[in-house]
Amino acid sequence: MIKATGIHKHFNGLHAVKGVDITVQDGEVLCIIGPSGSGKSTLLRCLNMLETPDEGIVEVDGVQVTQENLREMRTKMAMVFQNFNLFSHLSVLENITVAPVHVKGVSKEEAEEKALKLLKLVGLEEKAGVYPRNLSGGQKQRVAIARALAMEPEILLFDEPTSALDPEMVGEVLDVMKDLAEEGMTMVVVTHEMGFAREVADDVIFMADGCIVESGTAQQIFDHPQQERTQNFLKKVL
Repeated sequence: MIKATGIHKHFNGLHAVKGVDITVQDGEVLCIIGPSGSGKSTLLRCLNMLETPDEGIVEVDGVQVTQENLREMRTKMAMVFQNFNLFSHLSVLENITVAPVHVKGVSKEEAEEKALKLLKLVGLEEKAGVYPRNLSGGQKQRVAIARALAMEPEILLFDEPTSALDPEMVGEVLDVMKDLAEEGMTMVVVTHEMGFAREVADDVIFMADGCIVESGTAQQIFDHPQQERTQNFLKKVL
């Protein structure tokens, strides 16, 4: 589904991502963990070209992502950000329907029907007419997930989706993500939620200093980490 090869990214002399290779299979949940500043979010943003890699290739369904086909590829690969990025002047329903209508050419009626179904999926069907300022952080993030799903993507990318939330709101967002995983959605998740990664991920990547230090199944990484750097990190966060 996704194959990234030899990804490098620099920022003003900082080598943020250093020759990283990843492969994500159809229906797989890949969690990327590691300390702050390790290059996790930058790598994720390189997958859909929110950051353009200085070197390397990203392929989706066997097709290389380029500036020429980027718009098409982004319809296949939706992203959920840590700070929601909802339009404050639009209602919840309008936030979810704006992209299908204006990007995919879906009729307003069809988009609204789909949006209401998605709001029910994330447990917010009663919030369709509400504006983001009147939602809790957890509710905003669930709307953001519904908005991403409205584009009917094949892949969902999550950039630390719970890091901006109060602790009591984290669970409601993770529950939605768990449901999506059980339904077979392909997901790449940068997260600090180790319990979620252990429970839901098929594979886990541990990054540090812009490199993949260790990768394997969730059980391998959490129960039998091989690298000292991974072991030390997990001792601090588990």
